[in-house]
Formats: sequence, C-alpha cells, structure tokens
Amino acid sequence: QVTLVESGGGLVQAGGSLRLSCAASGLTFSSYVMAWFRQAPGKERDLVAVIKWKGESTWYADSVKGRFVISRDNAKNTVYLQMNSLKPEDTAEYYCAAKRYIYNGDVGGKYDYWGQGTQVTVSS
Repeated sequence: QVTLVESGGGLVQAGGSLRLSCAASGLTFSSYVMAWFRQAPGKERDLVAVIKWKGESTWYADSVKGRFVISRDNAKNTVYLQMNSLKPEDTAEYYCAAKRYIYNGDVGGKYDYWGQGTQVTVSS
C-alpha cells in the first residue's frame, strides 16, 4: 500500500518561511516523479513544483518561482518544499503527489498517488 504523508504546515506571517515534508512508503521512491500541488478554498488545485526521479530537474509555477524550492532525499523517501517570502495568497492546502513517468515533457497531468494534505496559512 502506497502512502504519502505531508507535514510541516502551519500559520506564518507574510514574509516568513515554512518547510513542508512528504514521507513516502510502499513504493520505489526513486522511480517516481514527485510534485507539490495546492488548493485554496473555492479554487482549483494548482501544480506548484515538480522534481524528477533523481532530482536532476525541477519545475515551478510562475507564482512561486524564486521563492519556493523543491528537493528530495531518495535515501529517506522524502520530498520537501522550502517556502520563503510567503504571501497571503500562498494560503492553501498543500498536497504531495507521485507518478512514474512524464510524457511529452508534461509535468502536470494525472498523478498516481496523493497525500492527505497539510494546511498552510499566511497572515498579512
């Protein structure tokens, strides 16, 4: 059984930082592309950041580029999202997700496994 468990969310003031973690089990972690999504109330779920199998390449949404950093530790089966210079508009439920392959360079699309989410709230 595959499980993804996020942690590290919380309440932070604008300009502050948080580090999210996602611990994976039940899968060969290094064989999966890992991603972070977020969903604010009343809005669609958006792709935030993606990291390839060995961390050789990353992708970021324009809204977080230069502020967020995705990384992974394949020895610990864990993916991270370091979030700096947080803004109130970053407030959302953050989810990690995993998929095996990227087709035609599309880092979005269907992901195979999802975590339960962790709430990030940024106060102004």
